[in-house]
Amino acid sequence: MRLKWKKINKRNQLLTYNMFLTRLFWVVILTCSALSSTFAAPTVAAGKDLFTANCAACHNKNMKDDLTGPALKGVQDRWADKKDLYKWIRGSQALVAAGNPRAVELFNKWKSPMTNFPNFTDEQIESLLMYIDATANAAPAKPAGQADQAGGTSENGESNFLWYALVTVLGLLAIALMRIISNLNNIQRVQGGLTPEKPSLRKSLSTMGAIATIIFCAVLVLGYKMVDNATKMGRTQNYQPEQPINFSHKIHAGINKIDCQYCHDGARRTKAAVIPAANTCMNCHSAVKKGTNTNTAEITKIYASIGFDPIAGKYIPDYDNWSEQQIQDLYTKWISQNYMADNSLTSMNDAGKAHVDSQWEGILAALKNDSNGKIQGPIEWVRIHNLPDHVYFNHSQHVAIGQVACQKCHGKIEEMDVVKQYSTLGMGWCVNCHRETEVKFNDNKFYDQYVLYHKELKSKEKEKVTVEDIGGLECQKCHY
Repeated sequence: MRLKWKKINKRNQLLTYNMFLTRLFWVVILTCSALSSTFAAPTVAAGKDLFTANCAACHNKNMKDDLTGPALKGVQDRWADKKDLYKWIRGSQALVAAGNPRAVELFNKWKSPMTNFPNFTDEQIESLLMYIDATANAAPAKPAGQADQAGGTSENGESNFLWYALVTVLGLLAIALMRIISNLNNIQRVQGGLTPEKPSLRKSLSTMGAIATIIFCAVLVLGYKMVDNATKMGRTQNYQPEQPINFSHKIHAGINKIDCQYCHDGARRTKAAVIPAANTCMNCHSAVKKGTNTNTAEITKIYASIGFDPIAGKYIPDYDNWSEQQIQDLYTKWISQNYMADNSLTSMNDAGKAHVDSQWEGILAALKNDSNGKIQGPIEWVRIHNLPDHVYFNHSQHVAIGQVACQKCHGKIEEMDVVKQYSTLGMGWCVNCHRETEVKFNDNKFYDQYVLYHKELKSKEKEKVTVEDIGGLECQKCHY
C-alpha cells in the first residue's frame, strides 16, 4: 500500500512538473510570436531600400527640395487623414477621381500622375515614411570617427540584438520541449511500475528525436543561408570602382547637357548600351583639349590611347608601332607647354617637372595594362553594371519602345562624378517595376497590335496598361 501511494505521489509530482513545463513552452511560443512581430515591424532601413528603389527617381533624396515630384519633408502633416496618404501612395488617380482635396491640389500643381504602388503593405509605407522623417530631420553629418552622442543603438546593432534574442528564445524552447518529452516518458515508466530516470540534458540531447531535431534545424538554417547568399550573388549595388580615366558624368551629362545616347548610342538600337570608343570622345576633344577640373591630366590619356597629336592637331600615322619613349617625348612635351603657359613661365622649373612626371605616371598606370603591355590600344574601363548570363535584358526595348529614362535604373547619373550602381538589378526589383510601370500607348505604333487594350482605355473600362498586362512577368521574357 505504501509503495502504491509512493508511485501515485511520484506520478503527481511529474504531472505537476509537466504542467509547469507546458506553461513555460507556451510562454516561449508567445515570446517568439512577439519577436516575429518586431521583425516584421517598420524600420528606417527598410524605408531607405524602398525609397531608393521606387521613389528616388522623382523625389529629392534630401527630402527638402522639389525635383520631378515635390519635397517629401513633412508629408504626413500635409494630409488630414493618414489613411488617405496610404491610398495616395497605392493609387493616386483613384483618390483624385474621388475628389479628395489634397489629391486634387497635388495633381493640379504638378500636372502629372504619381506612379502607383498598389502592392505596398502598411508596414512598407510606414517604413518609407519613417525614412523620410529621419532623413528630413537628420542632424548634420559628423566628422569621421566621431561617436554617436545620442546613446541609442544603431540599426545594425538593434537588428543583431533581435536576432540574438530570437536564437536564445528558440534555444530555450528546444530545451523545454526536450524536458517535456523526458517527463512524459517518466510518467509512462511510473505507470508501468518502473523507476523514473533522472532528467539529464546530455541524455535528452542524445535521443533520436533530439538528434533529428538538431539535424533538421541545422539543415533549415544552412539551407536558408545558402539560398539567401545565392540570391545576392553577383549583386553589386553601390559598387563604385575607380576608372582608368576620371571621366565625370556630372560635367558631361550634367553641366554640358550631353545626351546619354550620344555616347551610349547602342541603348536605343541594340541589346547593349555599349561603351563608347575613344573616337566618340575625340568628336569633342580634338578641339576641347583641357578638362574642366583636371586640365591636361585625363584628356591626354585619351590622346595617348588613340594616337592623337594635340600639338599638331592630327592623328599620328603608324602610331601602333611607336616606342614608349616616342610616346613619352610627345605627350610630356604637350603637358610641359600647357604648364608653362598656364603659369606664365619661359622655362620649366622643378615644380613643373614634378607635374609632368606625375601626369606621365598617370598615363602609364591607366593605359599600360597586362592585356597588351603597351600604351596604345582601347581604354579598359571597369564594368559596373552586370547581369547573370541566364538573364536577358534589352536596352533598346526599354529605351526606344518603353521610353524609360536612363535615370530610372541608373539613378541621377548627371550628378555623379564617379559612377556607381544605383539599383539592385535583382529579379524582385525588375518584377516590381514591371507591375507598376504604365505602358505608354500614345503615339507609339509598336503598341498598335494591342487592339483590345486600346478599346478598353478609350471606353474607360481600363485606367492604364502595365508591363505586367502585356506579358512582362512571363518567365521566358527574361530567362530564354
